[in-house]
Amino acid sequence: MDTDAAKLALDPASVWRRLAAFCYDLLLLAALAFSFTLLVVAVRLGEPVPPGTWWFPSSLVAIAMLFFCGFWVRGGQTLGMRAWRIRVVRADGGALTWRQSVARFAAGVVAAAPAGLGLWWSFLDADKRGWHDRWTGTRVVRTATTGKR
Repeated sequence: MDTDAAKLALDPASVWRRLAAFCYDLLLLAALAFSFTLLVVAVRLGEPVPPGTWWFPSSLVAIAMLFFCGFWVRGGQTLGMRAWRIRVVRADGGALTWRQSVARFAAGVVAAAPAGLGLWWSFLDADKRGWHDRWTGTRVVRTATTGKR
């Protein structure tokens, strides 16, 4: 890989591109959560899940974690990231492992907790990295266009 291609491989994705990809992914995640909820209602024969039940919200978090981590491990892109031509990689450009993906997801939840401050930090960061990217040694980069359209 020549130096120009190596530089493009780690060119940070814009915050707007990341936000757009996340919005796409939220639509897909909402569909998964809806389908899971429909299945739970069907299995419970229409009975609601009692308030204070721990397994239902835990299941929804697990679905979100598996959605994001599964895509990050297998190719570094969720469907939204693929549409917006961005990819998550380690700081050195390598692919994420399951352990790194789970850590990134958990760090993302923590970064989002204080009114999204850890995510909005990307606007101020020179490398366009949020707290969760810094904490886990990851970055979101642009992918090269393939010319196929």
